[in-house]
Amino acid sequence: MRVLLAAIAIAAFAPPATAVADAVPACAAHVERGSLPTWARAGFTPPDQSVPHAVGRSGRILGVLFSDPLRASPSRKHANKILWVARAPVESGDLRIRAWRMRGTARIGPIVTRVVPGGPGPSGIDLPTPGCWRMALTWPGHRDALDVRVQPRGGAHSAGSRPRSA
Repeated sequence: MRVLLAAIAIAAFAPPATAVADAVPACAAHVERGSLPTWARAGFTPPDQSVPHAVGRSGRILGVLFSDPLRASPSRKHANKILWVARAPVESGDLRIRAWRMRGTARIGPIVTRVVPGGPGPSGIDLPTPGCWRMALTWPGHRDALDVRVQPRGGAHSAGSRPRSA
């Protein structure tokens, strides 16, 4: 009887199987190549131009990819430039990025940290190896996450990879 009660108690407090499976989503890098959301268009001419960008899972931040695709350990001829745009006004403080490479739902390799002084804005974000990278982004009062694909070093920019800004 005690074993049965213990099993019932454990089952009652255990998360459902789907919650465990959904806790760490598979790395799914997605670059949109259409117009930026209206809240992220300041400084772009024309404002509705197609721009490679990635939106955070919670929609609180967006990265405009001036380097498309991103390259692992880029050379002097290629820099991974990302303009971070926060949806809500930003208090003063840095944007902190923790990134790790993913294979499916598993983290592989070390965590890489980067800081964008002064909060969301222009940055050079270089990641050491190709693959799907998950970025956890925090800035004063906010957090979001997004996945990016990093290609091997070398190759050319894709068409339309240089957005025009005013």
